Amino acid sequence: MEKHKLPIKTFLAKFFVNHELQDNEDIFALGFVNSLFAMQLVLFIEQEFSIAIENEDLDFENFKTINAIAGLVERKQVLLART
Repeated sequence: MEKHKLPIKTFLAKFFVNHELQDNEDIFALGFVNSLFAMQLVLFIEQEFSIAIENEDLDFENFKTINAIAGLVERKQVLLART
């Protein structure tokens, strides 16, 4: 999971310019998130990690923190490896 965090942090840093996000910090609670950002985040994750985010993955809890996003990526990659 640690290897996934750096690209996620780098991507998020573009949107949280004056704030260094912590791994467990709720990005939605900070108030900088809108629907366009959410779409960009999903597209970034799909392209960066070569995974598909399905409708059932679009749960607020999967995108709330850097740790949650990295966990989602790891779970999706494990599933891909099994197929």
